[in-house]
Amino acid sequence: MDLVRPGAPVTASLIPPLFRGLLDDAAVFPPGSLPLADAVPAHSRHLAAAYRELVGPLVLPASALPGLEIGAVDVSVTLPDGPAGLPGVLEAMASSPARLAGLEIPVPAGMGVPEFFTALEAAPAPVFVEVPRDERRAGTLAACAETGHRAKFRTGGVRAELYPDETELAAAILAAVRAEVSFKATAGLHHAVRNTDPVTGFEQHGYLNLLLATAVAAGGAAEPEVVAALAERDRAEVARRVSTVEEEVRGRFLSFGTCDILEPLTELVELDLVAAGALGGDGAKA
Repeated sequence: MDLVRPGAPVTASLIPPLFRGLLDDAAVFPPGSLPLADAVPAHSRHLAAAYRELVGPLVLPASALPGLEIGAVDVSVTLPDGPAGLPGVLEAMASSPARLAGLEIPVPAGMGVPEFFTALEAAPAPVFVEVPRDERRAGTLAACAETGHRAKFRTGGVRAELYPDETELAAAILAAVRAEVSFKATAGLHHAVRNTDPVTGFEQHGYLNLLLATAVAAGGAAEPEVVAALAERDRAEVARRVSTVEEEVRGRFLSFGTCDILEPLTELVELDLVAAGALGGDGAKA
C-alpha cells in the first residue's frame, strides 16, 4: 500500500503499513473548521512531512469547489445533500488540477435504497455511501456489495445522539465485514482509545478500537467480542493488541476523517506504534 505522493522525496518509511493512508485530512470540518485558505497549504505541508504516508486525501465539501485554487492533490468530496449535487461536483472537478479520489454521499432521509444507487451510476470515482442508522442499513450494505461502492459510518458529532454506542457500531462493522464491503469512518474519533470527553461527557470511540474491532470481526468473532474491542479503555492493552493486527485488515477499514493530522500521529507515537522520528520535519508545524 504505497501512498507516497508524486514528487515527494524517497526516504525510508517511518509509518508502518498498518497505518499508511489511515488519516483523511478533514481540517475544514468541525471542530477544527480550518479556513480553506489555510487548509490547502497545510495539507501540502503534511504531504511533504516525514509522516506523509499516514495522510490520505484532503476532504472538502462540494460547496468549496467553485473557484477553488488547489494543486494536483487527491481530494475526497462530500455531498451532504445526497446525489443530487453530483453533476455540479463533476463539472467543478473537470476544470481542477486536483484528483478526485472519492465521493462521500449520504442516503438522504426518505430516499429508498434502489433510488439512491441508481443516482450513483454517473459517479466516476469510488463512492463512500454514508450508511443510514435505520432499517435501510442492511439494504444499503447489500447494494454496496453488489455495486462495488464502499461504506461510510458516522461515529460521532456535535451531539451525544450522533455517537452510536458500541453495540450499534459493532453490528455495523460485522455487517460490512460479512458483506465484504470496505468502509471508512467519520466524526468523533478524537483519540486513539475509547474515552469519555471531559468537557461534553460524550462517550467517544477510539480509532484504534475501531481498527481492532474490524480485525476481530474479520477473524470470525461473534458480536460480543467486537463490542468488547470497541469498549476497551486500557490504552496499553489496545496498543498491544493492535500491534499484532495484520495489515490486510486495512482493506476493510480504509481510513477515518480527522480535523487535525498531528493529534492522532502524536498518540500513535506515544503508544509506540509509530517511530518518534515521524514527528520531525516542517510538516509537524502545519
